[in-house]
Amino acid sequence: MPYTVLMLASTSFFSDYGNHVRIWEEARAIQRLGHRLVLATYHNGDPMPGLDVRRSWDVPWIKRAVVGSSRHKLYLDVGLGWRALRVALSLRPDIIHAHTHEAAAIGLPLQQLLNAPLILDYQGSMTSEMLDHGFISKTNPLYVPVSKLERFLNTQADAVLPSTHNAAELLRRAGAVRPERLYAVPDGVDTERFRPYDGSPAWATQRTELRAQLGIPPGRRLVVYIGLLAPYQGTNLLIESIRLLVARQPDVHFLIMGHPDPHSYRRFAESLGIGDHVTLPGRISYRDLHSYLALGDVAVAPKMSMTEGNGKIANYMAMGLPTVAFATPVAREILADTGLYARFGSVEDLAATLELALADRDLAARLGAAARARAIADFSWEQAARTIETIYTTVLTRRHGTAQPRSA
Repeated sequence: MPYTVLMLASTSFFSDYGNHVRIWEEARAIQRLGHRLVLATYHNGDPMPGLDVRRSWDVPWIKRAVVGSSRHKLYLDVGLGWRALRVALSLRPDIIHAHTHEAAAIGLPLQQLLNAPLILDYQGSMTSEMLDHGFISKTNPLYVPVSKLERFLNTQADAVLPSTHNAAELLRRAGAVRPERLYAVPDGVDTERFRPYDGSPAWATQRTELRAQLGIPPGRRLVVYIGLLAPYQGTNLLIESIRLLVARQPDVHFLIMGHPDPHSYRRFAESLGIGDHVTLPGRISYRDLHSYLALGDVAVAPKMSMTEGNGKIANYMAMGLPTVAFATPVAREILADTGLYARFGSVEDLAATLELALADRDLAARLGAAARARAIADFSWEQAARTIETIYTTVLTRRHGTAQPRSA
């Protein structure tokens, strides 16, 4: 039976990075199952075809994407709350599906007003994200109230959907969410679009042209990265590791794609004397991402956060790329035995592990093929959407005694 879903995203959707990819692919997959979905989000962000997006009031001095924790979100969330209320009163949704704790805080009054289940799509700890971004510290007066708010939202949601089993287990151990309300829904990937380079003449020509456009010198082996550029993403450590690797492997080149502020990281690379071995093109459109990843010989995912998902890894796997990551529980959960792991936070070990992936081509080929097979078997958005559909039915039945949508 089709449900009406109000999805809330307290972010500048769409902006070509991991959390937005999850929102987009999840929404599309839910719609393909026949459900009506409306997304309420900030005033800015790219339009996305086939998705009914309702934006908050315009803020003329904020045109860039607001990434991570920001003081601007204090009033942006007020605007989103007003938009969400108006949409909810006209839509009368069966389900309120909130991405992140901020969106859940906006959805909580709507849950009470409409007696509609609230789903918290858990991308990671709100408090940990603020610490990772340097927005607060543990000595900051805001730390305790933010932690209490996060725990309160965890307990008030009808269901919490962590993007990894590791995050679900952490929540379970902490007693932060009642076990019957906790459902892990891992990130997926479109394995038809994200697939290995097939060696065809057309694709070979495209690869050659794209490398030339990016200014990548001929003959260099290429390591690719896609994602936000930030210390908690490991970007600083990655660039430091390049200096060590290039000294031993001068034919290696790095394509580090993402935003914000690629200019600062370009200057950082130049200050280390490796500017001619690093290309930072800035933001890459998600619709074109597969073409850029197809240039790579090896992929890298040096994320430092212990609580957030790492959706880029599934894209690497679907492309058949051998992937190097720091040895975090999230990376191990996604890659399992198809990845290569560097000691957490070690620049030297990251450089050495990347060198291994580049030097041992047989190992790289085996890992890439195994990763592709794992992506096809375990990381389907259709599979994720069917899991979410079952969760919708469960929470509606639990709250109302029936799973009948309002329209019925």
